[in-house]
Amino acid sequence: MSEDARGDGTVGKALDVLDQVAGHGRPVRFADLLRESPFPKATLYRLLQTLTSQGMLQFDPDTGAYSLGVRLVRLAHAAWQTTSLAPIARPSLDRLSAQVGETVHLAQLDNGQVLYVDKRNATVPVEMYSTAGKVGPAYCTGVGKAMLAFLPTERAEEALKRQAFHRFTGKTLTTPEALRVELAAIRARGFAFDDEEHEPGIICIAMPILSEGGHVLGALSVTSTTARRSLADLATLAPVLRETTARIAADVRSWRFPDTMSPPLSRTG
Repeated sequence: MSEDARGDGTVGKALDVLDQVAGHGRPVRFADLLRESPFPKATLYRLLQTLTSQGMLQFDPDTGAYSLGVRLVRLAHAAWQTTSLAPIARPSLDRLSAQVGETVHLAQLDNGQVLYVDKRNATVPVEMYSTAGKVGPAYCTGVGKAMLAFLPTERAEEALKRQAFHRFTGKTLTTPEALRVELAAIRARGFAFDDEEHEPGIICIAMPILSEGGHVLGALSVTSTTARRSLADLATLAPVLRETTARIAADVRSWRFPDTMSPPLSRTG
Protein backbone atom coordinates (compact mmCIF):
# COMPACT_ATOMS: atom_id res chain seq x y z
CA MET A 1 0.00 0.00 0.00
CA SER A 2 1.43 3.38 -0.94
CA GLU A 3 1.76 6.22 1.55
CA ASP A 4 -1.24 8.03 0.03
CA ALA A 5 -3.38 4.97 -0.70
CA ARG A 6 -5.67 5.45 2.26
CA GLY A 7 -6.52 9.03 1.35
CA ASP A 8 -7.34 10.05 4.93
CA GLY A 9 -4.37 12.30 5.60
CA THR A 10 -1.80 12.52 8.34
CA VAL A 11 -4.28 12.12 11.18
CA GLY A 12 -5.56 8.85 9.73
CA LYS A 13 -2.03 7.55 9.27
CA ALA A 14 -1.10 8.50 12.83
CA LEU A 15 -4.15 6.68 14.17
CA ASP A 16 -3.16 3.62 12.15
CA VAL A 17 0.25 3.69 13.84
CA LEU A 18 -1.38 4.01 17.28
CA ASP A 19 -3.56 1.00 16.49
CA GLN A 20 -0.49 -0.92 15.36
CA VAL A 21 1.41 -0.21 18.57
CA ALA A 22 -1.65 -1.01 20.69
CA GLY A 23 -2.18 -4.27 18.81
CA HIS A 24 1.14 -5.65 20.05
CA GLY A 25 0.01 -5.43 23.67
CA ARG A 26 3.58 -4.69 24.75
CA PRO A 27 6.41 -2.26 23.92
CA VAL A 28 7.49 -2.70 20.30
CA ARG A 29 10.64 -1.68 18.41
CA PHE A 30 10.77 0.39 15.25
CA ALA A 31 12.04 -2.52 13.15
CA ASP A 32 9.03 -4.63 14.12
CA LEU A 33 6.61 -1.82 13.34
CA LEU A 34 8.29 -1.16 9.99
CA ARG A 35 8.06 -4.83 9.04
CA GLU A 36 4.26 -4.68 9.36
CA SER A 37 3.67 -1.10 8.29
CA PRO A 38 2.21 0.02 4.93
CA PHE A 39 4.19 3.27 5.28
CA PRO A 40 7.74 3.97 4.06
CA LYS A 41 10.46 4.07 6.68
CA ALA A 42 10.74 7.87 6.72
CA THR A 43 6.97 8.33 7.03
CA LEU A 44 6.66 5.81 9.85
CA TYR A 45 9.55 7.42 11.72
CA ARG A 46 8.01 10.88 11.34
CA LEU A 47 4.63 9.67 12.59
CA LEU A 48 6.20 7.96 15.59
CA GLN A 49 8.15 11.11 16.46
CA THR A 50 5.02 13.26 16.27
CA LEU A 51 2.97 10.85 18.36
CA THR A 52 5.75 10.68 20.95
CA SER A 53 6.15 14.46 21.18
CA GLN A 54 2.38 14.76 21.70
CA GLY A 55 2.37 12.23 24.54
CA MET A 56 0.35 9.67 22.59
CA LEU A 57 3.32 7.29 22.58
CA GLN A 58 6.27 6.79 24.91
CA PHE A 59 9.76 5.89 23.72
CA ASP A 60 12.19 4.01 25.95
CA PRO A 61 15.75 4.89 24.85
CA ASP A 62 17.18 1.93 26.79
CA THR A 63 15.17 -0.67 24.87
CA GLY A 64 14.42 1.32 21.73
CA ALA A 65 10.76 0.42 22.08
CA TYR A 66 7.53 2.37 21.75
CA SER A 67 4.46 1.95 23.95
CA LEU A 68 1.17 3.80 24.40
CA GLY A 69 1.52 7.15 26.15
CA VAL A 70 -0.11 8.40 29.34
CA ARG A 71 -2.01 11.10 27.43
CA LEU A 72 -4.10 8.29 25.97
CA VAL A 73 -5.14 7.30 29.50
CA ARG A 74 -6.61 10.76 30.08
CA LEU A 75 -8.35 10.73 26.71
CA ALA A 76 -9.64 7.21 27.28
CA HIS A 77 -11.03 8.19 30.67
CA ALA A 78 -12.80 11.21 29.14
CA ALA A 79 -14.20 9.04 26.35
CA TRP A 80 -15.37 6.46 28.87
CA GLN A 81 -17.25 9.12 30.80
CA THR A 82 -18.83 10.88 27.82
CA THR A 83 -19.38 8.27 25.10
CA SER A 84 -19.42 4.90 26.85
CA LEU A 85 -22.71 3.44 28.04
CA ALA A 86 -20.96 1.86 31.03
CA PRO A 87 -21.28 4.68 33.63
CA ILE A 88 -24.92 5.30 32.71
CA ALA A 89 -25.93 1.64 32.56
CA ARG A 90 -24.15 0.48 35.72
CA PRO A 91 -27.23 0.43 38.02
CA SER A 92 -29.29 -1.41 35.40
CA LEU A 93 -26.54 -3.99 34.88
CA ASP A 94 -26.28 -4.56 38.62
CA ARG A 95 -30.04 -5.09 38.86
CA LEU A 96 -30.15 -7.45 35.86
CA SER A 97 -27.19 -9.45 37.15
CA ALA A 98 -28.91 -9.94 40.51
CA GLN A 99 -32.12 -11.01 38.77
CA VAL A 100 -30.70 -13.61 36.37
CA GLY A 101 -27.56 -14.87 38.14
CA GLU A 102 -25.82 -15.30 34.78
CA THR A 103 -23.07 -13.37 32.99
CA VAL A 104 -24.24 -9.99 31.71
CA HIS A 105 -22.47 -8.08 28.92
CA LEU A 106 -22.82 -4.47 27.79
CA ALA A 107 -21.34 -3.70 24.38
CA GLN A 108 -21.12 -1.04 21.68
CA LEU A 109 -20.08 -1.14 18.04
CA ASP A 110 -16.58 0.03 17.12
CA ASN A 111 -15.80 0.06 13.39
CA GLY A 112 -18.09 -2.88 12.80
CA GLN A 113 -16.70 -4.89 15.71
CA VAL A 114 -17.94 -5.42 19.27
CA LEU A 115 -16.40 -3.42 22.08
CA TYR A 116 -17.31 -4.87 25.47
CA VAL A 117 -17.71 -1.87 27.77
CA ASP A 118 -18.92 -3.60 30.93
CA LYS A 119 -19.53 -7.07 32.33
CA ARG A 120 -21.04 -8.77 35.36
CA ASN A 121 -19.97 -12.31 36.18
CA ALA A 122 -22.44 -15.09 36.86
CA THR A 123 -23.10 -16.31 40.39
CA VAL A 124 -20.96 -19.27 39.39
CA PRO A 125 -18.44 -17.59 37.05
CA VAL A 126 -17.71 -19.10 33.64
CA GLU A 127 -14.43 -18.60 31.80
CA MET A 128 -15.02 -16.98 28.39
CA TYR A 129 -13.43 -14.64 25.87
CA SER A 130 -15.15 -11.40 26.83
CA THR A 131 -13.83 -8.83 29.29
CA ALA A 132 -14.55 -5.11 29.58
CA GLY A 133 -12.40 -3.19 27.11
CA LYS A 134 -11.90 -6.17 24.81
CA VAL A 135 -12.88 -6.13 21.12
CA GLY A 136 -14.65 -9.14 19.61
CA PRO A 137 -16.28 -10.12 16.32
CA ALA A 138 -19.80 -8.88 15.59
CA TYR A 139 -20.94 -11.61 13.17
CA CYS A 140 -20.79 -14.48 15.67
CA THR A 141 -21.67 -12.88 19.01
CA GLY A 142 -25.13 -12.18 20.36
CA VAL A 143 -24.48 -8.52 21.13
CA GLY A 144 -22.81 -8.02 17.75
CA LYS A 145 -25.67 -9.52 15.77
CA ALA A 146 -28.25 -7.63 17.85
CA MET A 147 -26.60 -4.33 16.91
CA LEU A 148 -25.97 -5.21 13.26
CA ALA A 149 -29.60 -6.25 12.81
CA PHE A 150 -30.92 -2.81 13.74
CA LEU A 151 -28.52 -0.70 11.71
CA PRO A 152 -29.86 0.91 8.53
CA THR A 153 -29.07 -1.11 5.41
CA GLU A 154 -26.14 1.02 4.27
CA ARG A 155 -24.49 1.03 7.69
CA ALA A 156 -25.09 -2.69 8.09
CA GLU A 157 -23.50 -3.45 4.72
CA GLU A 158 -20.47 -1.36 5.66
CA ALA A 159 -20.18 -3.32 8.90
CA LEU A 160 -20.55 -6.66 7.08
CA LYS A 161 -17.55 -5.78 4.92
CA ARG A 162 -15.47 -5.51 8.10
CA GLN A 163 -16.29 -9.03 9.30
CA ALA A 164 -13.63 -11.72 9.00
CA PHE A 165 -16.13 -14.63 8.87
CA HIS A 166 -13.57 -16.90 10.48
CA ARG A 167 -15.05 -20.24 11.56
CA PHE A 168 -14.66 -20.42 15.36
CA THR A 169 -16.97 -23.41 15.84
CA GLY A 170 -19.10 -25.70 13.71
CA LYS A 171 -22.02 -23.31 14.21
CA THR A 172 -20.30 -20.09 13.13
CA LEU A 173 -21.96 -18.24 10.24
CA THR A 174 -19.20 -17.83 7.69
CA THR A 175 -20.79 -15.92 4.80
CA PRO A 176 -22.46 -12.51 4.47
CA GLU A 177 -25.49 -14.20 2.93
CA ALA A 178 -26.02 -16.48 5.93
CA LEU A 179 -25.58 -13.56 8.29
CA ARG A 180 -28.12 -11.42 6.41
CA VAL A 181 -30.72 -14.18 6.82
CA GLU A 182 -29.94 -14.34 10.54
CA LEU A 183 -30.16 -10.56 10.93
CA ALA A 184 -33.60 -10.53 9.30
CA ALA A 185 -34.80 -13.12 11.84
CA ILE A 186 -33.36 -11.03 14.67
CA ARG A 187 -35.19 -7.92 13.48
CA ALA A 188 -38.44 -9.89 13.34
CA ARG A 189 -38.25 -11.17 16.94
CA GLY A 190 -36.39 -8.22 18.46
CA PHE A 191 -33.44 -10.10 19.97
CA ALA A 192 -30.49 -12.29 19.00
CA PHE A 193 -28.97 -15.55 20.14
CA ASP A 194 -25.40 -16.79 20.17
CA ASP A 195 -25.75 -20.54 19.69
CA GLU A 196 -22.16 -21.60 20.40
CA GLU A 197 -21.07 -19.55 17.38
CA HIS A 198 -18.02 -17.94 18.98
CA GLU A 199 -17.07 -20.35 21.76
CA PRO A 200 -18.10 -23.99 22.24
CA GLY A 201 -20.55 -24.41 25.07
CA ILE A 202 -21.28 -20.68 25.39
CA ILE A 203 -24.78 -19.41 24.51
CA CYS A 204 -26.55 -16.10 25.03
CA ILE A 205 -29.59 -13.96 24.38
CA ALA A 206 -28.90 -10.35 23.37
CA MET A 207 -31.01 -7.28 22.73
CA PRO A 208 -30.10 -3.93 21.16
CA ILE A 209 -30.30 -0.69 23.13
CA LEU A 210 -32.12 1.75 20.87
CA SER A 211 -32.65 5.45 21.34
CA GLU A 212 -36.07 7.04 21.09
CA GLY A 213 -35.32 7.73 17.44
CA GLY A 214 -34.28 4.14 16.74
CA HIS A 215 -30.53 4.71 16.77
CA VAL A 216 -28.35 1.79 17.87
CA LEU A 217 -26.63 2.82 21.09
CA GLY A 218 -25.35 -0.59 22.15
CA ALA A 219 -26.52 -4.04 23.18
CA LEU A 220 -27.07 -6.08 26.32
CA SER A 221 -26.77 -9.84 26.71
CA VAL A 222 -27.26 -12.60 29.24
CA THR A 223 -24.75 -15.39 28.68
CA SER A 224 -24.70 -18.93 30.03
CA THR A 225 -23.44 -22.39 29.10
CA THR A 226 -25.11 -25.36 27.41
CA ALA A 227 -24.48 -27.28 30.63
CA ARG A 228 -26.71 -24.89 32.58
CA ARG A 229 -29.21 -23.51 30.06
CA SER A 230 -30.79 -23.97 26.65
CA LEU A 231 -31.66 -21.27 24.13
CA ALA A 232 -35.31 -21.83 25.05
CA ASP A 233 -34.46 -21.09 28.69
CA LEU A 234 -32.65 -17.91 27.69
CA ALA A 235 -35.58 -16.83 25.50
CA THR A 236 -37.73 -16.57 28.64
CA LEU A 237 -35.45 -13.71 29.73
CA ALA A 238 -36.50 -11.54 26.75
CA PRO A 239 -39.04 -9.51 28.79
CA VAL A 240 -36.55 -8.58 31.51
CA LEU A 241 -33.93 -7.77 28.87
CA ARG A 242 -36.43 -5.56 27.03
CA GLU A 243 -37.26 -3.76 30.26
CA THR A 244 -33.58 -3.25 31.06
CA THR A 245 -32.60 -1.97 27.62
CA ALA A 246 -35.54 0.47 27.71
CA ARG A 247 -34.39 1.72 31.10
CA ILE A 248 -30.84 2.23 29.86
CA ALA A 249 -32.10 4.10 26.79
CA ALA A 250 -34.19 6.37 29.04
CA ASP A 251 -31.18 7.01 31.27
CA VAL A 252 -29.13 7.85 28.17
CA ARG A 253 -31.69 10.46 27.16
CA SER A 254 -31.60 12.05 30.59
CA TRP A 255 -27.80 12.20 30.45
CA ARG A 256 -27.98 13.66 26.93
CA PHE A 257 -25.81 10.89 25.56
CA PRO A 258 -24.77 11.66 21.91
CA ASP A 259 -27.39 10.07 19.65
CA THR A 260 -25.39 9.95 16.43
CA MET A 261 -24.86 6.27 15.74
CA SER A 262 -27.10 6.01 12.69
CA PRO A 263 -30.22 7.42 11.01
CA PRO A 264 -33.52 6.50 12.72
CA LEU A 265 -34.63 2.91 12.36
CA SER A 266 -37.90 1.47 13.58
CA ARG A 267 -37.79 -1.63 15.79
CA THR A 268 -40.03 -4.61 15.44
CA GLY A 269 -40.59 -7.68 17.54
